[in-house]
Amino acid sequence: MMKALLLGASGQLGEEWQRIINKDYSDEIELLSYTSSDLDITHYQEVSDEFREQNPDVVINCAAFTDVDGAEDHKKRARKVNMEAPLYLAELSQQLEFKLVHYSTDYVFPGTKLNKREFPNGYPEDHPADPVNWYGKTKWEGEQAIRQTTENHLIVRVSWLCGQFGSNFVKTMLQLGQERNELQVVNDQWGSPTFAENIVKNCLNLLRRDIDGTYHITSKGLISWYDFAKAIFEMKNIDVSLEAVTSDVFPTKAQRPHFSKLDTEKIEEVEGSEIIDWKKGLRNLLDELQ
Repeated sequence: MMKALLLGASGQLGEEWQRIINKDYSDEIELLSYTSSDLDITHYQEVSDEFREQNPDVVINCAAFTDVDGAEDHKKRARKVNMEAPLYLAELSQQLEFKLVHYSTDYVFPGTKLNKREFPNGYPEDHPADPVNWYGKTKWEGEQAIRQTTENHLIVRVSWLCGQFGSNFVKTMLQLGQERNELQVVNDQWGSPTFAENIVKNCLNLLRRDIDGTYHITSKGLISWYDFAKAIFEMKNIDVSLEAVTSDVFPTKAQRPHFSKLDTEKIEEVEGSEIIDWKKGLRNLLDELQ
């Protein structure tokens, strides 16, 4: 039986890991889950003591500083959570010989309009990183720290994360659709949503096959946030007047990439993996949220 420790258990992805393992894999995986209040990944001695006591086969790190605008104001904290703590987890991975699963982001890439033309299927895993905001920069530094410290790692980049748990774009749109008759949504940021359930299932497949390295997981298709909102309201038969606007209508502290599609060709070549179309993923999620 595989023993796995899950960090960041109360987030979107952490909750989904627990749901799927408890439902379908409890006979093959013993999962110990820790919220940030149970075990703060920046408290190194506590982390070390717990890991040595539990002696896991796998550590799944879903803990991160994900407030993109907040990272611009809290640079030290963002770097500590997104780079320094993952470096320490990688050092423990070397010492205790467990596989480290770590999540990263589309925001490690520059996301230029030129890149959108160059990479219609999205950025490949080996494209040079050049983040445009502090959050992306700290996530990239975290990736590099892990790669330079342990080979026994799986780094998974995701984009536009949404699922049953936590807050995300789909849930926000459903709420706003009940409250308002008219909405403005940006139409000049392009990518594809990644559904939490699909992430976990593909990661489990990679773990079963003991695969290392960096992989992109997202859904098929390329859309704007406006397209995504439109589909949500159409599928739920919610009558909202939608207006497509440019990003400068909603100024943010952190710059956002115009293009953040991730290419999934590499993971699709792994037997047993499944990358779904974004509309199928959205339908599944809306059914689950009923």
